[in-house]
Amino acid sequence: MKITSIKPQQRDKDRVNISVDGKYRFSLDTYQLVELGMKVGKEYSENELAALEQESEFGKVYERALEYSLIRPHSAREMQQYLYKKTRPKRDRNGELKPGVTPEITARVFERLTERGYIDDNKFARFWIENRFVNKGVSKRKLRSELMVKGINSTIIHQLLNETDRNDADELKKIVAKKRANYPDDKKFIAYLANLGFDYDEIKQAISNSTD
Repeated sequence: MKITSIKPQQRDKDRVNISVDGKYRFSLDTYQLVELGMKVGKEYSENELAALEQESEFGKVYERALEYSLIRPHSAREMQQYLYKKTRPKRDRNGELKPGVTPEITARVFERLTERGYIDDNKFARFWIENRFVNKGVSKRKLRSELMVKGINSTIIHQLLNETDRNDADELKKIVAKKRANYPDDKKFIAYLANLGFDYDEIKQAISNSTD
C-alpha cells in the first residue's frame, strides 16, 4: 500500500492528512511527519500502517494534553485523571459510540509531558500556594488539604508551606478587611473564615482587632 497524498489540514495547519491508495487513512502533526520520514510514494504494509495510526492517536492526545497543561500548571494526579477520560468511550456527532484511546497511548503521553517538564508536582504546588495566597486569602491548613486532594506528596507540601513568608495572621487580617462589610452577622462571618481553615481563636482575635 502506497502513500498517495500528504495535505495540510484546513482547520489545523500543524497537522497533515495522509491518504493511502487514494483514500484518507489518518493524520499526523508536522513534527511526526518529519520524524517518521513519510513521503508520497512510500509503501507500507498493513501492520506498518496500523502502527502509524497509533502514532496519529498519540499525537492528537498529546496535543490536547499539552493544551490542558498550558491553561495552568496541573498536578500529576490531575493529568492522570484527564488522560483517563480519554480512554473512555464517547459518542460522536452522529450519536455513535466510539472507543477511547488505549491506556498505552495515555501512558506515553504522560511520560512525554513529564520528560519535558510540563508535569512537575513541586512546581505545581509552588504555583498553587502562591496563586491561592495572592488571589484569595486562605489558611495553610486549607492549602495543605487542597494539595493533598490533588495528590501532592506530604513532604513537598510541608517544605513549600514552611518556605513561604506568608502566615495565617496576615491572611486573616487581609480577608477580614476585605469581607467584613459583607458579614454583619459575626456568627456567619466566623463560619465563613472557619471554612477557609483558620483557627477559631485566631478568627475571634482578627475580628476583634478589626473593630478596635
